[in-house]
Amino acid sequence: MPMHPASRHNAFTVSRRRFLGAAIGSSLAGGVRARPRQRVAVLDWAMFETLLALDVTPVAATELVQFRKVAVEPDVPSHVADLGLRGSPNFEMLRLSDPDLIVSSHWFSWIQDRLETIAPVASYAVYEPGRPPYAPAEQITMALGERLGREVQARSSLDAASLELAQASRRLAERTARSVFLINLGDARHFRAFGHDSMFGDVLQRLGLRNAWAKPTSYAAAAPVPLEALAEMPEAWIVIVSPIPPDAHGTLRDSPLWKALPAVRQGRVVALPPVNPFGALPAARRFARLLTGALVGAGGGVG
Repeated sequence: MPMHPASRHNAFTVSRRRFLGAAIGSSLAGGVRARPRQRVAVLDWAMFETLLALDVTPVAATELVQFRKVAVEPDVPSHVADLGLRGSPNFEMLRLSDPDLIVSSHWFSWIQDRLETIAPVASYAVYEPGRPPYAPAEQITMALGERLGREVQARSSLDAASLELAQASRRLAERTARSVFLINLGDARHFRAFGHDSMFGDVLQRLGLRNAWAKPTSYAAAAPVPLEALAEMPEAWIVIVSPIPPDAHGTLRDSPLWKALPAVRQGRVVALPPVNPFGALPAARRFARLLTGALVGAGGGVG
C-alpha cells in the first residue's frame, strides 16, 4: 500500500533526527561516556578559549575550522561538535548536543531568548567600546571557573598569563623607545588599526610599549584606514597580525607607497602568525609571546 504523504514526512523527519543524533552522538561519545559536571555549549570565541584554558571541553562550539586557523591555541579536541557560523549558529545541532549550559556573550543578545529555550545561558562581555579588555577577561575567567567548579584552574590561568606577560615585559624593558602600530591588512591599500581597547593594544601597554594609534576606535579597532596613515608616526614599528590577504603580498612588495614608509625602508616591520583579535587570556598570552619574539628577533627590540 502506498505511504500517505504525512507518513512519508514523519518518516523522513524521524530518519533525519536519527541521522543527526547519531552523528553528534558519535562526535560527543567521549563526553557521554565520561559525563562532565555540566555539558557546556559555547558560541563566543573568547568564551570558548577560556573554557578550554579551564580544562572544560565544550560539547559544541562555533566555527571550529576557522577557530583553529585564526586562534590556533588552545587546541580543540576532535570530539567537539561544530555549531556552524557564529553569526547564524545551527540551533538544531545545538539542541541535539543537549547542553546543561550555554556560554555566550553580548554579541549574541539578539538570539538569547531562543537560546534559553534550549538551556540556561551565561553571557559575559570581554569587549566594550573604550574599555581595555584584559581585566574583564581575568574577571570572566574567574567567574566561569567558579560557576563550573574550576576555581583552581581559573586561578592557575590568571597566574600563568600574568607570569608570561611579566617575562615578556622584562625582555623588552630596555627596548621601549619606539611606539608600535598594531595592524591587520584588509587589502594592499588599507589596514585595520588596533587601539587601546583591543586585547592587542591592552597587552602592548602591559608590556611597557606605546601604541602608535591614538585615534578613536570602534569595538577595539579602526577600519578601513588608508595605508598612508602609517607615515604619520615615522619612528614607529609596524606589526602586522596575520592573516594577510594573498593579493596584498605581491602588491605591497611592488607598492611605491609601501616602500616609501620610513618603517619599511628601515626594516621596522614584522608579521605575526594569526592571533584571535577578540580573544581572552589565551589570546593575550599568545600575542605577547609572538610579539616579543618578533621584535627582539627583528633587531634587538624597539629601541
